[in-house]
Amino acid sequence: MKILLLGANGQLGRSFIEHGGLARQGSLIAATRDGLRFDGAEAETADLSQPESLQPMLDRHRPDIIVNTAAYTAVDRAESEEALATRINGDAVGVLGTWAAANQVLVVHYSTDYVFNGRGTTPYAPDAPTEPLGAYGRSKLAGEQALAASGAAHLLLRTAWVYAPHGNNFLRTMLRLGAEREQLKVVADQQGSPTDTRLIVDATLAALSSWQQADAGRRRELSGTYHLVASGHTSWHGFASAIMQEAKARGLLARVPEITPISTRQFPTPAQRPGWSVLDNSGFQRQFGYPLPAWQQGLRHVIETLYGLVP
Repeated sequence: MKILLLGANGQLGRSFIEHGGLARQGSLIAATRDGLRFDGAEAETADLSQPESLQPMLDRHRPDIIVNTAAYTAVDRAESEEALATRINGDAVGVLGTWAAANQVLVVHYSTDYVFNGRGTTPYAPDAPTEPLGAYGRSKLAGEQALAASGAAHLLLRTAWVYAPHGNNFLRTMLRLGAEREQLKVVADQQGSPTDTRLIVDATLAALSSWQQADAGRRRELSGTYHLVASGHTSWHGFASAIMQEAKARGLLARVPEITPISTRQFPTPAQRPGWSVLDNSGFQRQFGYPLPAWQQGLRHVIETLYGLVP
C-alpha cells in the first residue's frame, strides 16, 4: 500500500514522519513544497499553490491513501492574500479529491475551527452551520466543500489550537516569552481545545485502521467530517498559565511570569478570531472507538518531550 503524505515539513506533517506510524502501514511517499525534507531525507515535490501540478505527480505515484497536512495557515496574512490561501486550501484540495474519486482512493484532510463564526456557547457539531469570519476560514471551507463535491471517500478532520514540540506555535512562543519577561498579557475571552499533534497522529492512525478493516458499506458510513480535538476547553490565558506551571515543574523555566488576562479588543489583529472554538469530538470517538483525552494530557507530553531535548 502506498501512502502519500503532503506537507511533510509542516507542524503536523513532521509529527507524522517522526511518529513513524504511516511508514509502518506501507510505502510512505513524503511530499513538501520544495522537495526538501526537514531531516534531509528524500521527498517528492508537491506545491499546492500550483494545483495544476498535482495531477501529474499523483499519476506518477498512484497512492492508495492521500494524507493532506499541507495548508496555508498564516491567518492574518490571508486577509491580504486570500487568492493564494484559496488556491492552496481550496482549489488544490479539489484537485486531490477529483483524482481520488476517479481512482477510488481515500483522502484524509485536515480543516479548522475557523469555518465557524465563533459565537456559539456549546461545542460545535460537525454538521453545525458554517460561517467563516475571515479569509483563512473561507479558504479552508472552500477546501471542505471541494472535497465533499468531488465524490471521493474522505475523512475530513477538523482540529483547533494545534501545537507540537517543534514549529511555530503558541506553546513554544509562550515558553520563549516566559523565559524573557516577568509579565505577559494573554487573551482570556477566546475559548478552545489545545490539541497536540501526537494526539492528531495517533487518532488519525486509529481511524485509518478502522477504515482498512471495514467493508465497502462500512466505509461509506465512515466517510465524512469529524472533529479531532482534545477534550475539554480553556482560554488562551488558561492555556498559557498551564504551560508555565508545567514548564516550571519540569525545570524548563526558572520562574513563572505574571500572566495578565486581556480581552480580544486589547490585542487587535488583522483577522478576526472566533471567540468560541470548542468542537464536539464525540462523533469521532464513537465511530472509531478511540478516546480523545483532556487537553492537559497532551500538554504534559509535549512539555516532557521538550524537557528531554534540553542538553
